[in-house]
Amino acid sequence: MSKVPDFEEKEVLARASQGDREAFGELYEQYVERIFNYVYYRTGNVHDAEDLTARVFYRALNHVQSYTDRGVPFSAWLYRIAHNLIANWHRDRSRHQEIPLDDAPTLHYKGEPPEVALMQGQDRDALLKLIRHLPDERQHLLILKFVEHMSNVEIGETMNRSEGAVKSLYHRTLLALRDELEGINIEGE
Repeated sequence: MSKVPDFEEKEVLARASQGDREAFGELYEQYVERIFNYVYYRTGNVHDAEDLTARVFYRALNHVQSYTDRGVPFSAWLYRIAHNLIANWHRDRSRHQEIPLDDAPTLHYKGEPPEVALMQGQDRDALLKLIRHLPDERQHLLILKFVEHMSNVEIGETMNRSEGAVKSLYHRTLLALRDELEGINIEGE
């Protein structure tokens, strides 16, 4: 997502940290879509993503006065809040497994035969299931890379890692996914 041309993050952040709610509203408008997308890809559920996104910004609003600029974008701080809330959400959710009926997969006919859409949907669902079983930091990396389209440098800033460490983690993650997918294909034959 591109920044609004006249959006001066440091100035707005300084005002927000002094209690200016309108300034925090500008930060919210600037980042809410990115944070929602990140949370959605980690949870796979619109309702939970909306709830957790609201919690991210509520927490940020309550702690913005203690935010310290460490030379990384403000968004990195928001992603860390989101990451922590999602980790708690997954931990709580694993204690009481429920599958809401609203989460049942839906098929959309786009002119191709329904069985093709079904197979593609199953492939996508299988890949998302594999990704959701990766360790948190690897899920975090893939979302920042493929959903947010961040560079390795930006991902490093967000994850508090060097660019080389991000490249290494990315490479290991893709190899692990490939191995898992090959294992599924062998079993399914």
